[in-house]
Amino acid sequence: MSDTAPKESVPYELRVSPEDAFDASIGLVVDDADEIGRCVGHVPVRPGVCQPMGIVHGGVYAAIAETLASMGTARGVLPEGGVPLGMSNNTSFLRPVSEGAVHGVGIAIHRGRMSWVWDVEMRDDEGRLCATSRVTIAVRDHGPR
Repeated sequence: MSDTAPKESVPYELRVSPEDAFDASIGLVVDDADEIGRCVGHVPVRPGVCQPMGIVHGGVYAAIAETLASMGTARGVLPEGGVPLGMSNNTSFLRPVSEGAVHGVGIAIHRGRMSWVWDVEMRDDEGRLCATSRVTIAVRDHGPR
């Protein structure tokens, strides 16, 4: 990259409305979030979030985890001029879900200047652990306003 090439920065304004974003397409509802590192949400089970065998697709669990971690990080860093960007998502699937809802709870286990690390547990309506994720969210400067 040459010194004269324009430097890209993450824009401060949203490019996609929340109603049109991926999270909305899977039906994710964020039930609670705070600026100190906790974010809770759920996805109702319906055919559009299931794989052909009728169980929730693994990508949905990963999306729940990344969204909760990103939204929780946003609550903590946006007021300080930071922007959250997904960096790593390691999701393990433990038990299938085929009805009801998937409920996720994300807890920040590290809140650093350049990254936040989250543990997210996803459970079925009976409270059984169905998937767990470790998600790292990069924190970057949003650039000039």
